[in-house]
Amino acid sequence: MYSKEIKVPEGITVGVDGGKVTVTGPKGELSRTFKTAYGTKISKAENKIVATSESENRKAKALVGTLAAHIRNMIKGVSDGYTYRMKIIYSHFPMTVKVEGGKVVIQNFLGERTTRTAKIVGNTEVKVQGQDVTVIGIDPEETGQTSGNIELATRIVGYDRRRFNDGIYITGKE
Repeated sequence: MYSKEIKVPEGITVGVDGGKVTVTGPKGELSRTFKTAYGTKISKAENKIVATSESENRKAKALVGTLAAHIRNMIKGVSDGYTYRMKIIYSHFPMTVKVEGGKVVIQNFLGERTTRTAKIVGNTEVKVQGQDVTVIGIDPEETGQTSGNIELATRIVGYDRRRFNDGIYITGKE
């Protein structure tokens, strides 16, 4: 039998119902349903979450480690949150970036007349202040995907990237 324990910090409550894990903390609530293959189980014991597997083969151990990592990320998200720092860089045409509804709108990128858009995933918040873009959220996958969508929206095709460095780039992650 193989197992990994995740310690639950004070101020955070974790509920386990079969394969569904719900984590509640000061920043909000995250819920996720995990598939339990290879005889894996998730259980709660006092102030710990235990991911176990009946088998000790390589795939079962890997799945137990993955489950533990996802639960740790959920705990970190509801306690601290995730922040991506991005920078707007242009040398040829000044671009305009603004948030409208559930998307980020980029205008005048490389002098293009059409606007480029990037979808904001889930409950992620995007702030634009001058040349800085900040992506804030409690779900690591939603914040990462949103910042990736913004970076991908300003991807340059058909120009020499060494010369045309315009775009919105991820500069830091907290």
